[in-house]
Amino acid sequence: MTENSGQHENLPGRQRRRFPGISSRAYEHPADRSALVALRRLSGFDTVFKALSGLLPERSLRLLFLSDSVRVSDAQFAHLNTMLRDACYILDLEKVPAMYVTQDPKPNAMCIGLDEPIIVVTTGLVELLDEEEMRAVVGHEAGHALSGHSVYRTILLFLTNLALKVAWIPLGNVAIMAIVTALREWFRKSELSADRAGLLVGQDLQASMRGLMKIAGGNHLHEMNVDAFLEQAEEYERGGDLRDSVLKILNVLPRSHPFTTVRAAELKRWSESRDYQRIMDGHYPRREEDKDTSVSDSFRQSASSYASDVRTSKDPLMKLVSDIAGGAGDLGGKLRDRFTGAGGQSGGGPGHENDADGGADGGAGYGDGRGDRDRRDDGDDAR
Repeated sequence: MTENSGQHENLPGRQRRRFPGISSRAYEHPADRSALVALRRLSGFDTVFKALSGLLPERSLRLLFLSDSVRVSDAQFAHLNTMLRDACYILDLEKVPAMYVTQDPKPNAMCIGLDEPIIVVTTGLVELLDEEEMRAVVGHEAGHALSGHSVYRTILLFLTNLALKVAWIPLGNVAIMAIVTALREWFRKSELSADRAGLLVGQDLQASMRGLMKIAGGNHLHEMNVDAFLEQAEEYERGGDLRDSVLKILNVLPRSHPFTTVRAAELKRWSESRDYQRIMDGHYPRREEDKDTSVSDSFRQSASSYASDVRTSKDPLMKLVSDIAGGAGDLGGKLRDRFTGAGGQSGGGPGHENDADGGADGGAGYGDGRGDRDRRDDGDDAR
């Protein structure tokens, strides 16, 4: 659908609110901020970051997209150019990032760059999403740009490729993968922040939900249902026993993105929160106040959010953590009972367990969640 479509004015979100001077703190997920703090405290990260900032071939990266992709403008992919300008206007970005469409059937997008962010979307994503769904994606990437995520994403992209090249050096690979693992943990959380930015730009929750469903199940909306999709997230979060909780952790570790149903559920919860409503009413942190923001206050807010998540989580492991924190019993006994299924039996019999392998390939792009290992690179920041 083009910007000149006769139905254009009747689409949802045509009268969208603007957020002058909005700070990324307004929409950043608390886990995003705390994971970034933890990342920066990782031994050796500052040294690697400073070294790579001067070594990364950013000019080469820009030339690569300029020479082998299509730059979005008034003359090329004009509807995407309009969306990008709208997103930057709504989030009040001072400079509109360059945007490219690259040939790739996999639906992905990413925001990279050290000095200036570049937004890249694949043809697979452009062909998969309708106008309002794509608007949320463009807003998602603009949110990454406003938050300064592109710098860390670029380093993650570079280090992932480097780790493959030095895999034969045991100690070198271990050191690099420690930082890659920490970067991925942060980046998964940053995706939740960018999803929120996408909703602030599109201001159409159903479009955001549809986009995530299509990332998970393809262009078959007539076969899918938002409520049923969200029920999957509910089942995933509450289902299973402690063994399943451990497998969930193992499954997500190699991924660069959270699972799609989890992202949808997180975004819906935020859309129903008081924080979201306050932003929509014009009450939000301004960038001019960022310099006065206390790091310790931000960390306390993150810790409070984590504690709340643990208390309200339906996951068996999180329930156990909450019970233990509340003095509800012996850790060893509870772990033994949960794993063996002994429940409240005294002595908790030995139980028999089957071996289980929990591996999922690394999360790709804006949200298709496929493997990093079999991709040419790790550049898959789609929403």
